[in-house]
Amino acid sequence: MSIVIKNINELVTLSGNAPRCGSEMSEVEIIENGWILIEDDYIKDLGQGDVKVSDNTKIIDAKDKTVTPGLIDPHTHLIHGGSREHELEMKLMGVPYIDILKKGGGILSTVKATRAMSKEELKKKVKKSMDKMLLHGTTTCESKSGYGLNFEDEVKCLELIRELKGDHPLTLVPTYMGAHAVPLEYRDTREKYIELMIDKVIPYIAQQGLAEFIDCFCEEGVFSIEESRRILNCGKNYGLKIKIHGDEIEPMGGTELAAELNAVSAEHLLATSEKGMIAMQRKGVMPVLLPATSFYLMLNKYADAKRMMELNLPIALATDYNPGTCPTESLQTVMTFACFGMKLTPKEIITAMTINAACAIGKQDTIGSIAPGKKADIVIFDAPNLNYFIYHFGINHVDSVIKNGRVVVDNKKLVY
Repeated sequence: MSIVIKNINELVTLSGNAPRCGSEMSEVEIIENGWILIEDDYIKDLGQGDVKVSDNTKIIDAKDKTVTPGLIDPHTHLIHGGSREHELEMKLMGVPYIDILKKGGGILSTVKATRAMSKEELKKKVKKSMDKMLLHGTTTCESKSGYGLNFEDEVKCLELIRELKGDHPLTLVPTYMGAHAVPLEYRDTREKYIELMIDKVIPYIAQQGLAEFIDCFCEEGVFSIEESRRILNCGKNYGLKIKIHGDEIEPMGGTELAAELNAVSAEHLLATSEKGMIAMQRKGVMPVLLPATSFYLMLNKYADAKRMMELNLPIALATDYNPGTCPTESLQTVMTFACFGMKLTPKEIITAMTINAACAIGKQDTIGSIAPGKKADIVIFDAPNLNYFIYHFGINHVDSVIKNGRVVVDNKKLVY
């Protein structure tokens, strides 16, 4: 099937397969009065002005609209049971997280809810979130496990990600994150939980092809540098690529560990030192920043994106969608906090959510750009230019979404 999108007010291409570093993040190619030719799953051609259209081609008129590559969310905790809105008032009253845990809340309440749900119950819940992502312009999403925290339920969550690949247009990229927390039953024997991951869970997941990445929450009170090194090296030895939650609260060296292990990405990074930033730059580690989490936690602090860019690092942006610290599926919401919290420009933001986000999940050869030969993952925004849909915040500007050459959102409605 052929599709032509024509009369595009601003066509944002972001061509290439390499991450854009530092000032390159502002070097965004925009074609005015542009067009795109799609054949089957792929982008065939693009240009400016008039375009010849054959009789059997579907035509989409994008007059007064902006077209970008499909948005890519490189850090989510999509697979989880339950929700935690009952904690909101406690957070506003300043109740410490440890006290919320004692009241049955926090991450362990999500673990309990996730374990209690069948795979079919989880699938129904997760598909609702995937629909929301698609409606807001996300076409590819990294998805971590980490709310099962035992063999059976971590496998259940990763198997669900594999099953959803055939059930929904959104592409999911699976990450094993059993090292998200120490489960309650191992509170006094944490070494046994680490051994469970290393001796049983990681080998099985790798052998079954259930994950592409392994992630670990390297943070004070969660997993130490040495524990994280052991867990991540185990995954690496089984062929999993490395991501790391690091330096979110304390600058304990998570970014330096990411560099040491040649991780694909290091994520959160609110407390990253300049030494850690330099180490990431030298080793080609992609920082993935999560400004909506900073907003939701009322931290009055964001990761230092501007300093990272001054050091010639690329950055990617993600939702961190999860039930406890960032319950949003919308990358457009993240745009708002990246702009007004981190002071990133619209060009830097769209770069961080497309080609750089693709690099953060190792998919830059096929997605992240509008270029011949790449997958036809495309968003049409009902906005006259790139600046407008960030400037006019708080609403969903997506008009249409094309995924793998197929229209899946049309006139703001799901049509897949």
